[in-house]
Amino acid sequence: MRLHELRSPEGSRRKPKRKGKGIASGLGKTSGRGHTGQRSRSGGKVRPGFEGGQMPLQQRLPKRGFTNIFKKEIAEVNVQALNRFDSGTEVTPEALKEKGIIKSVRDGVKILGNGDLEKKLTVKANHFSKKAAEKIEAAGGKVEVI
Repeated sequence: MRLHELRSPEGSRRKPKRKGKGIASGLGKTSGRGHTGQRSRSGGKVRPGFEGGQMPLQQRLPKRGFTNIFKKEIAEVNVQALNRFDSGTEVTPEALKEKGIIKSVRDGVKILGNGDLEKKLTVKANHFSKKAAEKIEAAGGKVEVI
């Protein structure tokens, strides 16, 4: 079977009913809209959530929580991810982004201590966990806070 040989099953596709084409068509005169009211008129729609003037559900329910506008978005990197770099390399947030370890620098980078480091690296980041700093220095590397 090829792509150009695909056909939809018999009877699965219908032509849309032609509205307003005479009384005998079954959808003539009012075209299935009924006689009067907002929805019978052209452009007659109600916005999503509108309940005819009754207080809408999304306004009746209690609101909870808030969004902290001063929140810092910090990219997190585990020590084991630093093994992708060659020994003796200087690891900066920009280098992490180039290697695809982080998507963006955001408000800073924090190195976390999960995994093991087998290479001697100079790591520059905004924050380090105690474990991460210990593991980097145990491998013979340097930790620099920027």
